[in-house]
Amino acid sequence: MPAMIFLWGVALILATAATTLILHRKRTHGPGPEPDAIFWDLFAGSVVVLPGVIVPALLWPPAALIMLVTVMATAAGTLAATRKVERIHAAEPRRRTGFTQDAARHAEVLRHWQQYELDPAQTIDFPAMTDVRAAETAAFTQAMREAERCKVTAGTDYGGAVEHLAQALIRAERAAGVPAPALPAPGLT
Repeated sequence: MPAMIFLWGVALILATAATTLILHRKRTHGPGPEPDAIFWDLFAGSVVVLPGVIVPALLWPPAALIMLVTVMATAAGTLAATRKVERIHAAEPRRRTGFTQDAARHAEVLRHWQQYELDPAQTIDFPAMTDVRAAETAAFTQAMREAERCKVTAGTDYGGAVEHLAQALIRAERAAGVPAPALPAPGLT
């Protein structure tokens, strides 16, 4: 008898957790194209949960109370864990509003700067762009580090750091004597 009650308990925990998780997601993200989806998910879960309470109670009456407490504890634990995971995911830097645009602009600024590092002619013509002893170039490299840090750190202003980086590049180019381009690079003006 204890083995049977244990097996019903395991089935009850799994069914309650799955039903709670599915109902929470549908309540949070909408039921989808099926208008009765929440009802049918609740019905399917109760097909397992109710027998998981009733059958052990028939074998041993105090089991009903144990199983009901198990259902409530499992549902509460599942909701708490789901909400915690959602908060952790929401805090991820890549999930911030505007992250994709900021990352594209960040990459664009870095590509523009790389021409001074990778093109020998540019390095010869504008040596100050790679010389961190120049104040503006040093400021640019600090802005570059800050933008990289903000890109991966939650709670930082990544967009502001990328804007600061773009402006630091413009100041470094001016200080190095780089002539203004006929058509400015997108996002760098």
